Amino acid sequence: MPESPRLSSSEIGVLWMTYQQKTMILTMLEYFIEQADDPEAKQIMTNLRSTMQPYVGKIESMYRAEDLPIPIGFTKEDVNKGVPKLFDNGFDIMFLRLVEEITMGMHTLNLTMSYRPDVTLLYQELTQITQKCYDDCTQFLLTKGYLPKSPYVAVQKQVEHAKGTNYLGMFNPIKGKRALNTVEIAHIHHSIESNITGMQMIFGFAQSATHQEISTYFHKGGELAKGLVKEMSEVFLQNDLQVPSTAGGNFTTSKIPPFSDKLMMYCVSLFCSFSLGGNSLGTAFSLRNDLPVKLTVFMKDVFEYAHEGAKIMIKHGWMEEPPQTIKH
Repeated sequence: MPESPRLSSSEIGVLWMTYQQKTMILTMLEYFIEQADDPEAKQIMTNLRSTMQPYVGKIESMYRAEDLPIPIGFTKEDVNKGVPKLFDNGFDIMFLRLVEEITMGMHTLNLTMSYRPDVTLLYQELTQITQKCYDDCTQFLLTKGYLPKSPYVAVQKQVEHAKGTNYLGMFNPIKGKRALNTVEIAHIHHSIESNITGMQMIFGFAQSATHQEISTYFHKGGELAKGLVKEMSEVFLQNDLQVPSTAGGNFTTSKIPPFSDKLMMYCVSLFCSFSLGGNSLGTAFSLRNDLPVKLTVFMKDVFEYAHEGAKIMIKHGWMEEPPQTIKH
């Protein structure tokens, strides 16, 4: 056995994905840190940038040791510092919190596909960094009043077991559908919350995109997110629950792009993947029949939207391929 085993195929793949994601957020942080008015928000982002940057170098070193081509990812060419604000105060941390939420899931999955000690250690350390940043963002947003908590509800005082198939949501002409349980409320609230941030982000991207084709694509995505928020909010209202909303993080009137179309397209692609995963979990944990039906329709729309985006990225030469195997 060699003293230092080679990277396995899955390790090469997950490190490549991590490189893309980390260079994206580091590039975007350059703009958000410069634009930050709130000292605490600026400190959160600065701390993340300083702790994350060395890991990009570690991935590059691992690739060089394997004689693998270093990924391109995203660079200073993909950010325009010094341009007017595209988003109001609060959006930077709302966006970062959502990105770190996606990242936590990715690191956990990547850890399960890693074997070499230095690779598993890398993901263990990145997980700790991500969890701390996520918590910092959450507490900041709660303190500022930008992040609504899920609804407080009255809960039955005794444990119950489902009696009959009515629990699955079979329509009762007298009682109607049963009330949402707390697990279903959690997933619906999460879906609304994340799509509100995603909607603001993508509408901001739409008005600042350089290519008209890209702007039209982003606007379509904003409408898709708006539709999901509207549909899931209606479910809450039908159950006499408060709909989450935020007072900050809206896009401004600026049309000067802070980011390249390539970076914004990749960011939207990342959010689409997150949406598919989140809706899949919501479907899996929802036992009322009408909820999985609604979420499945949105999953189909998001998948088709992401596929359309992939074709646009290929057309413009923006889709970097993961390391390819050699065909023998």
